[in-house]
Amino acid sequence: MQMDYKTLDASQMSQSGLCQQQQPKRKKDPGDSRVRAGGKRVKPRPPKNKDPGSRGQSLLTQVLEKGRFLRLGNTTVLSPGRTLELRCKGNNIGWEYPSICRRTTTLGSAAGDRRWKECSKDSDRTYSSYVYFTDKDSLFVPSPIHVELVYLRPDRPAVVPCRVTDPQARVSLHREVPPEEIQANGTGVTYDPTRGFVLESPGPELQGVFYCRAQSRGEPQISTKYQLLYVEVPSGAPFVSVEMSPDFVSEGDSVNVSCSVLGEPEEPIDFTWIHPNQASRPGQLLSSWRLVKRGLGHTARISQSVLSVKNMSSRDFGSYICKAKNKYGETIVAINVQSG
Repeated sequence: MQMDYKTLDASQMSQSGLCQQQQPKRKKDPGDSRVRAGGKRVKPRPPKNKDPGSRGQSLLTQVLEKGRFLRLGNTTVLSPGRTLELRCKGNNIGWEYPSICRRTTTLGSAAGDRRWKECSKDSDRTYSSYVYFTDKDSLFVPSPIHVELVYLRPDRPAVVPCRVTDPQARVSLHREVPPEEIQANGTGVTYDPTRGFVLESPGPELQGVFYCRAQSRGEPQISTKYQLLYVEVPSGAPFVSVEMSPDFVSEGDSVNVSCSVLGEPEEPIDFTWIHPNQASRPGQLLSSWRLVKRGLGHTARISQSVLSVKNMSSRDFGSYICKAKNKYGETIVAINVQSG
């Protein structure tokens, strides 16, 4: 049995593994009798069979003062600046926790992060708890940027991530122009304080700039702004087009060969070039991308890679191959550059 500790405090964050092996104690046989203080013998109770998968076996706990432990529930509420020490007991232990913990000195200071602390026991069990650090001066979990992009797709839910530091805060979603509150109806629009507003089947009518408003015990507070963009680009391997400029070149000229992909706004593209007749050729490579509006306000991403070859020689003429790859697959296209 392995014990693993996770300590997040004001000076450092550390993780260590501790393997403890205690001296085995002699177990009483079921037939052994017990004697009470008055000298009376009592009949022993049959041993209980413990279910290893039962709730009582949840081994994610918070270490308190004086050697006390608290079994964590689905959520945990703490004050900012507090030291948080967690213990996970089991085999093949692994941890998942917010990336912000790796770069801050005190977990939760200045309304830091309030996300899941997760502990994996063995390979098929996970115990987790969402930790709130309440801060009356900052009801929203801070965002590193002023305006966040949220992409709306008709085939999947979208989340406006205005998470709060107080689970009891009252939160509402508002459109900036024209001014309008988007009502949470429990079906199409719901609010989860650990995620934000969940839009189940968003349409293009929800495009625009939005913000969240929260109120607890003091004055209402406003979140960062969210730019909602509607996307209708099919998911799949890149759809690639390739072209050259100018159309006709001769030895000593320069040529630009460009490879372009139209795809999802959040989907980066990796480009690879293969030169004709040689493994590599000195040349200038420029990659870029931008968001564009298409059709009825749909947003897409154009990614482009441009290969510039100067002072061309006879070895530079031939087939230029562009490989474009995303998480769905790879597409290979080629263009033949001939001497004009």
